[in-house]
Amino acid sequence: MNKSIVGRQFELTEAIKAYADAALEGLKKYNLDIISATTVISGDEKNGKKGFSVEFVINLKDKNTIVVTQKDKDVYAAIDLAIERVKKSLRRHADKIKNHRIMSFKDMGEEAEAVSELETDEIEIVPMDLELHKPLDFDEAIEALKAEKKRQFIVFNDEEGLMRVMYKRADGKFGLY
Repeated sequence: MNKSIVGRQFELTEAIKAYADAALEGLKKYNLDIISATTVISGDEKNGKKGFSVEFVINLKDKNTIVVTQKDKDVYAAIDLAIERVKKSLRRHADKIKNHRIMSFKDMGEEAEAVSELETDEIEIVPMDLELHKPLDFDEAIEALKAEKKRQFIVFNDEEGLMRVMYKRADGKFGLY
């Protein structure tokens, strides 16, 4: 992880740099691929009151970026509050990645088994109108594909009774399997 700590309108001391660096080191426990972390500490003075603004920019792999800005009267408190918000965002991101993982039988363990038998009590057969699903011949398949905008292929029976597939090609012609 590339780290940079920058001070704007504020003189950074070694103690503040070390504190911000230690806060960034705590982000490694999330096991995310953090490419770079930039910390910008700014000194703000409004109406005679001194304050500090801390901004963390965390670049993750896959073009994900987390930006957190925190203002406080004390620079250490601002760093603490900002790093807690960054940790919360990283936890959410890590949970999202873990929850969307595709499971395989290897991931489930040795006791996982595929469902091999279906109970016939739960199967319900719904009768269909055969007129809607009658087998097509070659000419009907071409006409059906020309009329369809969404469908890219159609299955039909040829003269010998074999199942064939007709599909639309990119050049506008028709292919046949």
